[in-house]
Amino acid sequence: MPEYKFVTVWTFDALLERVYAAIADTAKWSSWWQNIERVEMVSPGDAAGIGRVERFTFRTELPYKLEFETRVSRLEPPFLIEGQARGELEGVGRWTFTRLENGTLVNYLWNVRTTRWWMNLLAPIARPLFVRNHEAVMRNGGNDLAKYLHARLLSTEYLDLSAEPTNAAERSYMEHA
Repeated sequence: MPEYKFVTVWTFDALLERVYAAIADTAKWSSWWQNIERVEMVSPGDAAGIGRVERFTFRTELPYKLEFETRVSRLEPPFLIEGQARGELEGVGRWTFTRLENGTLVNYLWNVRTTRWWMNLLAPIARPLFVRNHEAVMRNGGNDLAKYLHARLLSTEYLDLSAEPTNAAERSYMEHA
């Protein structure tokens, strides 16, 4: 199965606690993130939310949807959320939050494999489209979250770490991811 390792970095002029709360409240994602069609609770997990399982349906910029479940495996409020994905995407997603003098830096690592037969078949030639599609979904997420928070999205960065790192910053990130 083809593997993808994406990093998205957003910087908002909003308090860390507000940004963390919006991302941690996945049940509301479909109300503000235009690419989320549905979020369904499968299992609530323990009192802290560890083990919570939710099913996500994403509408992508390309003419297909992706459906997968995530199981929360780590929570360190308000600094980290990590989950294991299974379904049409399998792997790990990790949100980290860093307080800045003028806002919050959000770093999202999405390390997944595709399981849909047609995506796996087309991956050798369609990979650049899949990468751009992921970036578009995440760009919408950053812009939509800024609107939801009544904040400004100060900067964004998208890295595809699936391939060989091309510069020192990517190599350094790979060593610490």
